[in-house]
Amino acid sequence: MGILFISMKILDKFIIKKFLVTFLFVVLLLCAVICVIDFTEKNDDFIKTQPGLHAILFDYYLNYIPYLANMISPITIFIATVFVTARMAARTEIIAILSSGVSFVRMLVPYIMGSALVAVITFFLTGWVIPNANKTRVAFEVQYIKNKFYFNGRNVHIKIGPETFVYMESYNNTIHTGYQFTIENIKNRQLLKKVKAEKIIWQDSTKSWRLENCDIRFWDTKGKEHVGAVAKMDTVLNLYPKDFESQHHLYETFTNPELNDYIAEAKSRGADDLEIYIIEKYIRFTYPFAIIILTMIGVILSARKTREGAGLQIALGFLLAFIYIIFFIMSRSIAQTGSIDPLLATWLPNIVFSLIGVFLYKTVPR
Repeated sequence: MGILFISMKILDKFIIKKFLVTFLFVVLLLCAVICVIDFTEKNDDFIKTQPGLHAILFDYYLNYIPYLANMISPITIFIATVFVTARMAARTEIIAILSSGVSFVRMLVPYIMGSALVAVITFFLTGWVIPNANKTRVAFEVQYIKNKFYFNGRNVHIKIGPETFVYMESYNNTIHTGYQFTIENIKNRQLLKKVKAEKIIWQDSTKSWRLENCDIRFWDTKGKEHVGAVAKMDTVLNLYPKDFESQHHLYETFTNPELNDYIAEAKSRGADDLEIYIIEKYIRFTYPFAIIILTMIGVILSARKTREGAGLQIALGFLLAFIYIIFFIMSRSIAQTGSIDPLLATWLPNIVFSLIGVFLYKTVPR
């Protein structure tokens, strides 16, 4: 019994090492291939906008590679699992392990340990490290790759406080100026104050807004109306030029605390288009579980020695991995339309593949 325990500890280290080394190799290989394809697609943009080699390498690709590696981690972990296990099965190593009295569940332990380590690292990277890297990457994309952004919203209504509402007919984000601006203070459904201005202009030096050609109306405690007008008036509002800038992949630039704060603030403003941010929040928690689930499926699927060798099992592993991707993308897209609850949509691929894993465990010969 003691010899078996020592043997299993050695075997655990062997499998974990093999598993993690293969995982890193697959990650680096796929990242290299995708980066080459990405550069080919964006080369025309780089030539047109001339960001410079240093910016391309260090502002974009240095921050893009961690983002990419994390995004494909469920696929790469699955492919690595299938590759390692199928090769062990082809060399009859798994048969020898099981014949020595080790249960299949016990053989899963080093895989679970390895995938759990990757899952924990992925959660930390997704929630804190990668969003900070994405700030630079997304800013690069907005400046050099995407078309210049022009805010084209009309008749904009925003709640900027519990009792404060603003409206503007249009806004020019290039000169930070809004037109036909109105701010209202309403308490218990009663209008207390209303200010209308022809223009509202951001003052960067004072971090405030300047209202021009203002008409002011307010009501005192007795309900008497007072009317006035001023040519210019500076005021501080819970409203900023960034609220009218490009939202391109903004959700990817928030750390977990920042994402929670953004969702809470947007809800307090009455925003109703937060699905993409809520989905991003849930996905960051589902990704680590996906890594563990796909690892277990990979072991179950490829532990059997076949006449066709490891090639067929590896090919099947690729197929299942891409089925997971398609399923994940579809459920996310459906959730963004509001057709399904975001929490259910983000967990649905994991739930389905967990059931597939249980089915395979009970039915696939080993």
